[in-house]
Amino acid sequence: MHLNCSVTDDLPETEEPSAIEESPEITELIDRLRADLLAARFGVDTLATLWGSEADAALHRGQRVPAFRALAALPRHSRAATLATVFVLGAAVPTERFAEAIPRLGLDGARGLRLVETAGDTVRPLVDLRPYSFVDGTGVGSWWIASDLGELTVGGALRVDHVLGVGGASTTLSGLMLGTPVEAALDLGTGCGIQAMHAARHAVRVVATDISQRALNFASFNARLNDIRNIEFRLGSLFEPVAGERFGHIVSNPPFVITPRTAGVPAYEYRDGGMVGDELVRSVVAGVAEHLAPGGTAQLLGNWEYRVAGGLRQQDGLDRVREWVELSDLDAWVVEREVQGAAAYAETWIRDGGMRPGPEFDRLYGAWLDDFEERGVDRIGFGYLTLRSPMGARRLRRVERLDGPIGSGLGIHIAESLADWDWQAGLSDEELGRTHLTVAVDVTEERHYWPGAEDPTVMTLRQGGAFGRTVKLDTGLAALVGACDGELSVRAIIAAIAELLEVDQSALASDLLPRVRDLVVTGFLRRR
Repeated sequence: MHLNCSVTDDLPETEEPSAIEESPEITELIDRLRADLLAARFGVDTLATLWGSEADAALHRGQRVPAFRALAALPRHSRAATLATVFVLGAAVPTERFAEAIPRLGLDGARGLRLVETAGDTVRPLVDLRPYSFVDGTGVGSWWIASDLGELTVGGALRVDHVLGVGGASTTLSGLMLGTPVEAALDLGTGCGIQAMHAARHAVRVVATDISQRALNFASFNARLNDIRNIEFRLGSLFEPVAGERFGHIVSNPPFVITPRTAGVPAYEYRDGGMVGDELVRSVVAGVAEHLAPGGTAQLLGNWEYRVAGGLRQQDGLDRVREWVELSDLDAWVVEREVQGAAAYAETWIRDGGMRPGPEFDRLYGAWLDDFEERGVDRIGFGYLTLRSPMGARRLRRVERLDGPIGSGLGIHIAESLADWDWQAGLSDEELGRTHLTVAVDVTEERHYWPGAEDPTVMTLRQGGAFGRTVKLDTGLAALVGACDGELSVRAIIAAIAELLEVDQSALASDLLPRVRDLVVTGFLRRR
């Protein structure tokens, strides 16, 4: 791993990342910082206890006042409270108080790492440094993540080379991540390094790339601070830094935001890929195939455009994505989570850059809407793409909209779904009929009746976890699922239902078996 002398300084333009050696002095300072953070119990649970659940919820909405008030009411300032005031809330504190919070690193060490600066008898932050906790397939974990100061602290528009911390998209992707052990993983567009750090838990080695040297500085600092040693950081665009290499797992939260390529519209490195429309996501999909090892999997987030012409729908956003994955010749599972109108999309991302309502906001708003109108874009979709090097002759092609509430453990669910797809794809209908299945523990059935009716008018299976899917049932499928307790084979259950309903067994099997396959893949039915 290679470290710069601080998290915020930039490298000389002539110096390549591979030439930067880890400085023993910097390593020592970071080790001291880690010891101070541990001693202060600077963690998610500690901070939530310090300022309470309401203030914690307000912080997630971008509001600091409740947290400030809660800390001010404390009888004494603990070390964790001081660190939270500086690095999470972005406020200045007295120099003496800050020095007491980091006795091992010391004020000089904190300045040496470019974490803070002094002004008179106060210390103010130069970076955001906050605890982060998670649960994945490997277990419970917690880290500290450094990034650029956010909008609340800066008090205005962000710099175009802003390095984002752990946001909603970051936690979404990390929650989707497969934990299957691999030799090598790639984090494409690493940003602050959070996905690379997650991948390092199941990969022997990780390569993390980014077009921003500032991002790589933060990412390498974060890896070293959390004592993660198996990540290599490389500067470059998309797949250029890994030409000719293949990986068992590729993850990417790419700069997928659709931004007008218009003079005067800022392009933020952390979110804008420099291409027109949704071309960046298409390019990533196109490049994945030649960088996946046999059986390897790629997971990424993305936006895609919905287009109209003459007031009529010209192209559905998911149809665009379907075309991309068809050309890639990979297994593909695409889930669209949200669709946003063009105007609302523009407002979201202009505001994301720290721009407040006013003349400049209006100018940017017009530029975004002009760009969308020129290309006939009226809506933008957001979702997840799972792409995999094919395991056999059959291709997985699943493109769906799932916009309801989701449960935890999506990474585990996706891994199980891929394995279940492979299993059922390798079985003939005759072989599938000989299997014994059970209903997943999170599945419930709902039945609705007209008043006084003996038979239900609506029957639904509902999934409590994963994507929270619902499946409408007819009499035959409801009976089959209800009988899946692992004792009888699928074929025996279908035979019994056919006799009970007085229908042709072969015809019933032809109707039910494809749906059984889908229920297995989506996690409603489990292999015994």
